[in-house]
Amino acid sequence: MALRVLVVDDASFVRDTIKRTLRQFITNLELHEATDGRRALAILKNNEMDLVLSDWEMPEMSGEELLRWVRTEARNPSMPFVMISSRGDRDHVVQAIQSGVSDYLGKPFTAEELRRKVGKQLKKIGYKDEGRPRQETSAFGSLDVLTGGNAQAKTVAPEDVAAANPLFAKPAKAVVAKQKKSGQFEGKAQLRFPNTACQVMVRELSLQAMSGFMVRPEVLPTLFDQAVVDLENKDGKALARLNAYVHSLQAVENHPNTNKLKIVVRFVDNDPEKFEVISKAIAGA
Repeated sequence: MALRVLVVDDASFVRDTIKRTLRQFITNLELHEATDGRRALAILKNNEMDLVLSDWEMPEMSGEELLRWVRTEARNPSMPFVMISSRGDRDHVVQAIQSGVSDYLGKPFTAEELRRKVGKQLKKIGYKDEGRPRQETSAFGSLDVLTGGNAQAKTVAPEDVAAANPLFAKPAKAVVAKQKKSGQFEGKAQLRFPNTACQVMVRELSLQAMSGFMVRPEVLPTLFDQAVVDLENKDGKALARLNAYVHSLQAVENHPNTNKLKIVVRFVDNDPEKFEVISKAIAGA
């Protein structure tokens, strides 16, 4: 019997990453997807699922609201429900556990982290894939030929998530920002990737993307890597947390030992509230 999995996220890029990774280690798979909790609820009312992988912060209906419905109204109220979130603060995780979540996966995540979390839940329900085993690769498969693949990241236990992925973790190195032109975003941004985190001097900010300069980290992000952008104003106050991916990465200097990089990330969220925050930040409000 095929494993029936529902993937819920308002960002198509994240959904595609999850689906691509699942297909690489589960052969007998029936995938369903939804852009928010309300659409996911409609799917669950008409289909019995074996596993739900859901974002937590979504427009229309949140992952927490969906989970509460699953635990009280679904055909299979005990089905594994894995929360996927860019938030890692302890209160947020505790709230999810109290709501009945089966496990937690922090954004951005590696293919190995997703495989491990899903494998743990499949073991609990006794599922065995009867198809031929697939060769385990990264979440982007053949794109590794172009991007260089991802370095192996250390996995973090759920109980250590607050320490491993703090809400606005400060990286060791920072880029000193130059004077901004009038009307430009004057705050700061921190980028979190599956294997590293960096502070960025923002050059341009729009509703679709952000470009800026950063100090070269020990582990380089690659094209199409997931990223989480934590935006702060010039006083260090948190403004918004945005899901994104690496669109381009360029050396600032013309030699291989350059320590300065220009990066462009494109946002993948589809949340009107986040768009409003970015618009105000750009306007200097």
